[in-house]
Amino acid sequence: MTGKDLLSVADLSSEEIEALLSDTVDMKAMGRSTVLSGKTLALLFEKPSLRTRVSFDVAMEQLGGHTIYLSPAEVGLGKRESVADVARVLSRYVDVIAARTFSHQTVVDLADYTDIPVINALSDLEHPCQALADIFTIYEKKGKLEGLTLAYVGDGNNVAHSLLLAASLTGINFRIASPAGYQVQEKILRLAQQYAENTGAEIFCTDEPHLAVSSADVIYTDVWTSMGQEAEAEQRRQIFARYQVNEELLSLAEEDAILMHPLPAHHGEEVAEGILDIPQSVVFDQAENRLHVQKTLLAKMLGGLDMPLPRY
Repeated sequence: MTGKDLLSVADLSSEEIEALLSDTVDMKAMGRSTVLSGKTLALLFEKPSLRTRVSFDVAMEQLGGHTIYLSPAEVGLGKRESVADVARVLSRYVDVIAARTFSHQTVVDLADYTDIPVINALSDLEHPCQALADIFTIYEKKGKLEGLTLAYVGDGNNVAHSLLLAASLTGINFRIASPAGYQVQEKILRLAQQYAENTGAEIFCTDEPHLAVSSADVIYTDVWTSMGQEAEAEQRRQIFARYQVNEELLSLAEEDAILMHPLPAHHGEEVAEGILDIPQSVVFDQAENRLHVQKTLLAKMLGGLDMPLPRY
């Protein structure tokens, strides 16, 4: 993965994801390192963030590197300065860019105009870093991936897209329940179906939450209204009302099923009040794992794992 961009989960092969998970186990056990001493990460953000900003910043610090945060006001991508010019300037200063943007085309353009790795830290199409941390969390909790069933309930958004691709690449059966008009994009579904042919994963799309959740090993949901969709919030609350993950819905899953959410959560909307505090919830372990997976990603992309990590 040295020098490689990560704009989509589809930029990785099944074998690369498997290696990433294995190395993340070691990275999490190792803690601090100096493998990225002298390296600099630019966080180029158009959207506010808690987990993404902090996890990337701490990841670089724990690997001996340095981070520069560039806010929307400081850069003004495509407004104050063109994306191409920003990309070419930053590639002279830093070693890797993690971009959190409204449009997926922006991260594509950044990658086109730089000769350093670009990481999609969230776009309107995908959230690959989140999905990879989610897959790692499932592996950590279940001890395997292949043959498990993940049920996603809610909006077919960027997180759903990346999860669908990651599941199909790793042999996880993926079910998604979304209202009509809010399903995953057809191009993402077709690509996932191609991957599933090789891994044996099954993909099932429905508008009935109980069908998706029945006997599932992992229950996953996300906000009904993402950043940039605030004007649709009330309409979405009505459309998604029967897609809330609550104890009644969870009771349809396997007894040892785990509950996941990428956060931030809108308590009382997509998740019932208090549901994130039940024993099945692994939401905060999931959030922590953003740090460990991103440490591994950065180390791999910048050549810090050319020598194998010590095995524990």
